[in-house]
Amino acid sequence: MKVSIPKEIQPGERRVALVPASVKRMTGKGVEVVVEAGAGESALFPDEDYRSAGARIKPSAEALYGDAEVILKVHMPVSNETLGRHEIDMMREGTVLVALLCPLVFHDRIRRLAERNITAFSMDAIPRITAAQSMDVLSSMSTVSGYKAVLIAANALPKFFPMFMTAAGTVTPARVLVLGTGVAGLQACATAKRLGAVVEAFDQRPAAREQVESLGVRFVEVPLGKGDEAAAETAGGYARELSEDYKRRQAELIHQHVKRSDVVITTALIPGKMAPILITKQMVMDMKPGSVIVDLAADLGGNCELTEPDKEVTKHGVFISGLTNVPSTMPVHASQMYSQNVERFLMHMYDRENFKIDLKDEITGGTLITYQGKVVHKMTLESMAAAGGGSR
Repeated sequence: MKVSIPKEIQPGERRVALVPASVKRMTGKGVEVVVEAGAGESALFPDEDYRSAGARIKPSAEALYGDAEVILKVHMPVSNETLGRHEIDMMREGTVLVALLCPLVFHDRIRRLAERNITAFSMDAIPRITAAQSMDVLSSMSTVSGYKAVLIAANALPKFFPMFMTAAGTVTPARVLVLGTGVAGLQACATAKRLGAVVEAFDQRPAAREQVESLGVRFVEVPLGKGDEAAAETAGGYARELSEDYKRRQAELIHQHVKRSDVVITTALIPGKMAPILITKQMVMDMKPGSVIVDLAADLGGNCELTEPDKEVTKHGVFISGLTNVPSTMPVHASQMYSQNVERFLMHMYDRENFKIDLKDEITGGTLITYQGKVVHKMTLESMAAAGGGSR
């Protein structure tokens, strides 16, 4: 099996799909690894480290894509402006692609992969089961995002996070509110707590309470109405949309807590949808001057009505960070974590000689998006049908 690692060309993307440590383990199992020159430089992994690990270096993307069998990427394929060709068109028909494809949102790209007869696996579709925990890229990258969000907030806030007792008097600690307590939210809670802030967190899933309180963080919740509790999360543990009455009560509660917070970190996402608005313009206007919002949902529009994706802005005296692709700002460890996830996923389908696809396998079948010229992923097909031909 030949595995190829191209250099990521999405603007701002500094991660690499496979680091030298993974390459060494894979070549030791008989896998041939080819890396595009400079692929790991932005993550501080030079070509020489890849050579030492047993990889061959190809001088260009064209040379690498030309004979690739399995392509490992971080970001979904994009147009290579330098070469004037889309990365999908540079792949040979029948190539296997493993990347973060966001199939529930970017339908056009998924159709294009199917038309090119690319066998595509999306790492953000890894099923949340015990056997796949070591492959869970979303959890890995959310860990990075949650940690970095607190550092962004601490840097922007014109106050200390912890309480200080000084000769000049006692400085009260900052108040931090985290909206959404998946992996990113829990990591944000833990990091803010370590820095000494008074932290509270909100999540519509009642099951989140125990995890939040185990960190010494106060859990804020809206009492669920009849039937809401069962509908609060999907079978995979993700949040889902609830009733209009719940949304109204949720907005009222969040407004109360946002007003008295120094920092609000938002992480709420619903699979296949744009990020829900949790913080309205009026809520921002009611915040204290100098307060900070770090919107980790900015990649999909943002949880704050005033978030501007890819920008850091000040609105009504409140600093709002809408940075996207936050894991890429910490490329060394983000790449190491992503690499280990991808390595374990790939080895799950490697039988010491060839790459084999078992459609009955829960991990393989659950992650396979396009196969034999068709879109085969159930949730992606449902998302496409619901979009009615619309896509991004």
